[in-house]
Amino acid sequence: MSAPAPSPLAIVDAEPLPRQEEVLTPAALAFVAELHRRFTPRRDELLTRRGERRAEIARTSSLDFLPETAAIRADDSWKVAPAPAALNDRRVEITGPTDRKMTINALNSGAKVWLADFEDASAPTWENVILGQLNLTDAYERRIDFTDERTGKSYALKDAGELATVVMRPRGWHLNERHLTDEEGRPVPGALVDFGLYFFHNAQRLLDLGKGPYFYLPKTESHLEARLWNDVFVFAQDYVGIPQGTVRATVLIETITAAYEMEEILYELRDHASGLNAGRWDYLFSIVKNFRDGGQKFVLPDRNLVTMTAPFMRAYTELLVRTCHKRGAHAIGGMAAFIPSRRDEEVNKVAFEKVKADKDREAGDGFDGSWVAHPDLVPIALASFDAVLGDKPNQKSRLREDVAVAPGDLIAIDSLDAKPTYEGLVNAVQVGIRYIEAWLRGLGAVAIFNLMEDAATAEISRSQIWQWINAGVVFENGTPATADLAREVAAAELAAIRAEIGEDAFAAGKWQEAHDLLLQVSLDADYADFLTLPAYERLR
Repeated sequence: MSAPAPSPLAIVDAEPLPRQEEVLTPAALAFVAELHRRFTPRRDELLTRRGERRAEIARTSSLDFLPETAAIRADDSWKVAPAPAALNDRRVEITGPTDRKMTINALNSGAKVWLADFEDASAPTWENVILGQLNLTDAYERRIDFTDERTGKSYALKDAGELATVVMRPRGWHLNERHLTDEEGRPVPGALVDFGLYFFHNAQRLLDLGKGPYFYLPKTESHLEARLWNDVFVFAQDYVGIPQGTVRATVLIETITAAYEMEEILYELRDHASGLNAGRWDYLFSIVKNFRDGGQKFVLPDRNLVTMTAPFMRAYTELLVRTCHKRGAHAIGGMAAFIPSRRDEEVNKVAFEKVKADKDREAGDGFDGSWVAHPDLVPIALASFDAVLGDKPNQKSRLREDVAVAPGDLIAIDSLDAKPTYEGLVNAVQVGIRYIEAWLRGLGAVAIFNLMEDAATAEISRSQIWQWINAGVVFENGTPATADLAREVAAAELAAIRAEIGEDAFAAGKWQEAHDLLLQVSLDADYADFLTLPAYERLR
C-alpha cells in the first residue's frame, strides 16, 4: 500500500462518536480524500448528464436501446468474471440497515447473503454512517454482541460457516456526505465515503476470511455510471494492494434508463460484476420521474396494484434474467417486504401465501435468488428456490432465449388495466408521512402496516401523488386529484396519528415536519429529483 499523505478532509458539524477513531483513521481518510480528488469531478459530470437525458425524455416521451453500443450487445463472446465461491449460491438474500442488532440477526438469518445497507434502509445520520462501519468490522472480528434493553434478550453470532455473506450497499451517486468536506469546503459524495471506509478497513480482512469486498450499486442510471464505479474499483484494489478482480458488484436495475442498458452495464463492470437485481419501488419511481409529463398513458395506478406480472414489469424482469444468464451473471429478484404479525395469524397466513407465490414465480422464471426483509421469510423463499435449484447453486445455465423484449415493452404502462384510486392516494399520504417522520429521526427501515418500508417506498408514494395531480386524474368516486385534496388527506392523517399515539409522543416526534416535507415534494411544480435531498437538509 502506498504511504498516505495527510488527509485534506475535515469532519464538520458532527459530535464525536464512541470509537470513531477506529473508522476515521488518518490512513482511511487519506484514501477517501484520494477517491474524492480523482472521481468526484466525473460524478458531477454524470449527474449533469442525468438532467440532460431527463430533458430529452420529456421532449420525446420515449426510450430505446442505445445505437452507439449495439456492437457490445451483438458480441456474444464476452462474459462477466466467474463468481467467487462465497457468491455462487445466492438463492435467498436478506436486506437491512447496519445497526448492531440487525447486523447479528441478518448474519444469523439463514439467508445466503445479507445486503448490509447504507442506502435506502438507512437514514444517513453521521452516527449511522460511522457506527454502521464499526458494526461490520466488529462482526468480521467476531467481537459483536447485543442486548435489547427493552426485552433483555441477548444476541450473538453463530458459527462462521452459518453466517450470510455480506454484500454492502453504499449510497447513490446523488447524495453527499455533509460531515466530511475537502479543503475548499466541498462535501465528499456519500457513495465514496461509504465505499471508501468499508473497502479500506475490510478488503484484506474479508479475503483472509475466504470472502471479499462485495457491493450492491444503487440508483445507477447508465453504463457510464457503471464505468465510473469500475474505475473506482480498479484504483482501490491497486491502492491497498489486492488483486484486480477481487471486488464484486451487483447492480440494481432500479431506474428505467438502466433497464435499456443492462448489457452495457455488465460489460463496463465485467471484471467485477456478479449480477443484476430487479428493484421494484425505485423502478416505478424512476418511471414516474422520467415520464411525469408524458400524459395519461404513463400514469401509474396505486403502487400495490402494480404487480410483477404487469406486462411492462414482466418485460423488465424477463429481460434482466435473459441478459444476466447470457453474460454469466446472477439474476436476483425483488423484495418480499412483509413483516409478520405477532398478533394476527390470519394476516400472516394470507401474506405468506403471497410471498410463496411471488418467490415460486421468480424461481420458475429463472432468477438465481431473491430478497426478503425479515428472517421469518427466509425459509419460505428458500423452499421456492430449493424446489427449482435442488443441489445446484444457481440456474445461470438457463438462458431464457425464448424472451424477446422490444423497446416499447418496457414503458407500456397503459397495458395495465388498473387505475389510481382514492384509497391509493390516502395510502400514499399515510405511508409517506409515517416513513419520513421515522427517517428524520434516523431510522431508514420502518415497519408500516405490516410492510418493511424504506426510502424507495416514500419516493414512489410522493411521486404518485405528484403525478396524479399533474395528470388531472379523477378517482373512481368522482373526486379529482388536486393539491387541496392532498392537503386535506394529509391534515386528516396528521390528526389521526396524534389521536393514535397521544399528545406526548406526537410532540416528541417529527410529525409536522414530515407532513410539511411530504406536501412540499408532492405538490411543488418543480419536481425534486430525490426526496432524500431536501430531507437530508433537515436530518440532524
